[in-house]
Amino acid sequence: MTLFKPCIDLHSGQVKQIVGASLSDSVPDNLKTNFVSEKPPSYYANLYKQYNIQGAHVIKLGPNNDEAAKEALKTWPGNLQVGGGINIDNAQEWIDNGASKVIVTSWLFPDAKFSEERLKQLSEKIGKDKLVVDVR
Repeated sequence: MTLFKPCIDLHSGQVKQIVGASLSDSVPDNLKTNFVSEKPPSYYANLYKQYNIQGAHVIKLGPNNDEAAKEALKTWPGNLQVGGGINIDNAQEWIDNGASKVIVTSWLFPDAKFSEERLKQLSEKIGKDKLVVDVR
């Protein structure tokens, strides 16, 4: 069986496919893309909705992507996960904005060490059924 989990990657408010590790806060000019869409995030969210593709997620790569992410979530509320900069202070806001779940990564690793305490706090705040932990 093939499992398809689509993603809407957002960078500077646009849907992009970024090449490997070329995204860097320290050297932004090194960014390489395979694809920059002329269509808004809502276009892709609507495609996933039209074909009822479950498990899709919106990833905010860097700053200035909140409005674009909210646009996608508004298109198919309760069916898209969102990640990128998620922490205990904003996780509930993303659920309230239509995310089915929030994807948390970096915030769980203060000082490059996994924090079980942070995971417990976030799970208690939003519910474990609303939480995806990405530790790849």
